[in-house]
Amino acid sequence: MTRARTETISFPSPSGYFPHRSPSVKNLLSFLAPPHCQRSLQAPKRAGAVKSLLGGVALLALSACQVGPHYHPPHSWAPRNFVPQTEANAPTPPLSVVVERPFDSDWWKEFHDPLLTSLEERVAVENLNFQMATSALLASRAEMQIAGAERFPFMSAQGTYNYTQNSSRQLQEIIRRIGRDSSMPGPNPFQTMDPNDIKIPLLNQWNYGIDATYEVDLWGRVARQYEAAKAIMKMTQEEQRSVLLAQQADMARDYLTLRGDQKRTQVLAQNHKTLADLLALTENRYRSGLISEVDVEAVKGSLHDVEAQQASLAQTVSQEKNAIALLLGAPPHSLDSELDRPATIPTVPPYVPIGLPSELAHRRPDIRASEDRLRETVAEVGEAVADFYPKVTINADFGMQTLSFKDLTMWNARAWNVGPSISLPIFQGGRLVGQLRLKKAEQKTAAISYRQTVLKAWNEVDNALKAYRQEQFHRQGLLATTEDEQRRLQLATSQYRSGLATYLDVLDAQSRVQNAEMSLASSDAALADDLARLYNALGGGWESVLPADEEKGGQNRTVPSTRP
Repeated sequence: MTRARTETISFPSPSGYFPHRSPSVKNLLSFLAPPHCQRSLQAPKRAGAVKSLLGGVALLALSACQVGPHYHPPHSWAPRNFVPQTEANAPTPPLSVVVERPFDSDWWKEFHDPLLTSLEERVAVENLNFQMATSALLASRAEMQIAGAERFPFMSAQGTYNYTQNSSRQLQEIIRRIGRDSSMPGPNPFQTMDPNDIKIPLLNQWNYGIDATYEVDLWGRVARQYEAAKAIMKMTQEEQRSVLLAQQADMARDYLTLRGDQKRTQVLAQNHKTLADLLALTENRYRSGLISEVDVEAVKGSLHDVEAQQASLAQTVSQEKNAIALLLGAPPHSLDSELDRPATIPTVPPYVPIGLPSELAHRRPDIRASEDRLRETVAEVGEAVADFYPKVTINADFGMQTLSFKDLTMWNARAWNVGPSISLPIFQGGRLVGQLRLKKAEQKTAAISYRQTVLKAWNEVDNALKAYRQEQFHRQGLLATTEDEQRRLQLATSQYRSGLATYLDVLDAQSRVQNAEMSLASSDAALADDLARLYNALGGGWESVLPADEEKGGQNRTVPSTRP
C-alpha cells in the first residue's frame, strides 16, 4: 500500500577526488557533481571574465542539486463505501442512518446539547494535555527555525583590544641566527647588530570587523536537514491535533456516560418510591392478618438493595463529574453546579453525515503524522547520502587592525580575507555507511508504520459503524422489553391489591421492570457514546477548534485544513 521510492547513488572513489592535473573551478565542480547536477555546469566558452562569472553561477546552480531519494506521497487504501455492499439490503436502523455526506467538524453539535457544546469548546483552551502538546509544538517550531538558519550565511561583528608584551628574547634569538647565516647573498646587516640591544615595546592592539561563514549546499545536505526538521514540526503539530481529538472524545464519552448514569439514578429513585409505597401496603395487609411477616421482610430487602445501588451509583456519578473537571484543568467538584442541572441523555440525529472514505487519510491526525514521519525519514536518507560528498564552506572577514587607536579609521588599516574551504571524507571507519543503512532502515520502518496506521484507522471506523448500527437494534429490543415489563407490573400490582396474586409475583415484576429500565438507560447512553466514537474514528473535531494564538493560549478560531 505504501512504498517510498529511492534512488541508487554511485559514490566516486576517494582516489577520484585527486585528478592528476590541476583543474579549473568549473572542471572541478563538474567532476565532483553527480550526473544529474552536471547539466547545470554546461555553458559556452567566453572570455576569461565571463568564465569566472559562469564559474560563480555554476557554484550557485549546484546548490539546487539534491542527492538521495525524493519523497513521493504514499497511496492510502480506502474502500469505495463506508457501509459494505452486503449490508445495503439489511433492515434500516429505527433511529439513525449514516449517510456519506459532508459533516460538520463540530460533530458534538449533532446532539443539540448546549452544555456539551460549551464543554467541547472549552477543551481546546483549558485542557492541560492539549496545552502541553501545544508547548511541544512551539519547541518543534523553534528547532525547525534553528535547522533552517543553516541555509543562510552566519555573520558576526567583533572587536578586540589587547595590551601585549611580546617576547624580546625570541626576537633576539631570531636575529642572532640570521646574523650567523652565511648563505645570504651580499653583506649581512644582522652580523654587526647586537641582538641583546633589541627589545619589543608594549603594544596596544586594536581590531574590529565582520566575520561571515556560509556553507555552499552543493548536494542538498542543509536543505534535507531543514526538510527533516520541517517534517518533524508537522508531525508534532499532528500529534497536538491527535491530543485535542482524543480529549474531545473523552469529554463527549464522560459527559454522555454521566447523563446515562444520572438517568439510571432517576430510575432507582422512582423504584425506591414504588417499593416504599409497596412496603406501606404490605405492612397494612400484615397488620390486617392477610399476609405473613415474610412478605414484609422481602419488600424491605428489595428496598435496601435499591438503596445500596443508589449509594454505589452516586459514587460513580461523582467520579464522572470529577473526570470532566479534570479534562478542563479544574479542581474536583468545580463543575457540579453545571452538571447537576436536570438534563436528558442527548438523542442521536435521524441522519448522521460521515463524509467520504477518501477523506479519512486527510482528516485523521494520526495518519497525517505517520506520513510526516515517512517524509522525515526520506529527507534524513538524503542527508546521509550527502555526507559522502565534499563539504564546501566560504569564509570571509573584513575589519581594521592597528597598533594605535587613532588609526582605526584609516583605510590603509584594513585587513580582509575570503576563500573557500573543502572538507572531504576519505576514511570514516564505516560511520557514514552505517549511518546511511540506519536511515534507510528507519525509512522502511516508517513506511510500514504508515500502512499499519491506515489499516488501524479503518478498523476503528468499521467497528464504530457496526457498533452504532447494532446498538440501535439492541435499544429497540430493550424498549419493547421495558414496555412489556411495565405492563406486567401494573397487572401484578392490581391483582395483588385484589388478593388474586401473591406478593412474590409483584416483587418479581418490580425487579424485572427495574432491570429493563436500567438497561434501557444504559443503551441510550451507549448509543450516544457510539456516535461520539464514530466521529472520533473519522477524525473530526480539530479543524475548527484550536486556540487563535498557540503561544498565548488565546480564543478559538477557525483553522482551515492545509491538505487536500
